[in-house]
Amino acid sequence: MPSPLDELPIRRLNPGDLQSCADLSENRGWPREEHKWSLLLAAGTGYGIDDPQGKGLGTACVVTSYRSIGAGERGLTAIGMVLVAEKYARQGVGRRLMKHVLAECSETPLTLHATPYGQPLYEELGFLVTGRAEMIRGRFRPHGPAPKAATRPATARDLQTILRLDGEVFGVDRTQMITRLPAFADQFRVAEDADGVTGYAAAWPNMATDVVGPLVARDTETAKALIASLAAGTDRPLRTDIDVRHQELLAWTKTGGMEPVTFNAVMTFGVRDLPGDWTRRFAPLTVAAG
Repeated sequence: MPSPLDELPIRRLNPGDLQSCADLSENRGWPREEHKWSLLLAAGTGYGIDDPQGKGLGTACVVTSYRSIGAGERGLTAIGMVLVAEKYARQGVGRRLMKHVLAECSETPLTLHATPYGQPLYEELGFLVTGRAEMIRGRFRPHGPAPKAATRPATARDLQTILRLDGEVFGVDRTQMITRLPAFADQFRVAEDADGVTGYAAAWPNMATDVVGPLVARDTETAKALIASLAAGTDRPLRTDIDVRHQELLAWTKTGGMEPVTFNAVMTFGVRDLPGDWTRRFAPLTVAAG
């Protein structure tokens, strides 16, 4: 059936739409996540349609575009927080919004994390499943031998090194996200050895948990050290989304008390594989922005 939103314009969102975005999340049974929405609206571009029956939004999403690093590359755009108000669900509204985003992003490769509910729509639009991430949550308890990698709080002097490392691992320039981490996250740590920084991770507050992300590390032992150090710095449960190819890290976190929550499909459009080095990319900053 036609939707009341069909004839209304899709507009760009701004930081003033924060409460409406949080309300829309709550309407669909998601956490309000105002802290995360504030980051996404500041660092990315939101799109939405106003609800004609009252204040707020009938649908919304956020895209975060990252510039290419190498010559001839096309960069990457992450899509997240694709939401349609319950009263407009199953009326083609989400499909219309996604087609608008595809047109806006033109030739830029796209990526997103899809729930099982949303995956069929994205496949219909031409997205391909290229991987999976497992969400885990819980209070991490140290166990077994302590990870050997040394970690410490990141400082302003580390920022350029972190940006270079992040570019290597993600294959795109994420400066607009990474430079916001010191203010956005409660903890921001680096791992290092005698030769310099070998990884970094942040933990940021999101409702009742601290989300670990991004998590970039030279190897699994370094990733373990970063998670253990972040867990030691908070009394809140941790949550993170780990690439399922990192089975050793997933098993270690679960032995430490974290429990599986769900799986999301990692999908791409316009490119078969994500750029960068997946072996050092353990968890995204948030699944909404990569």
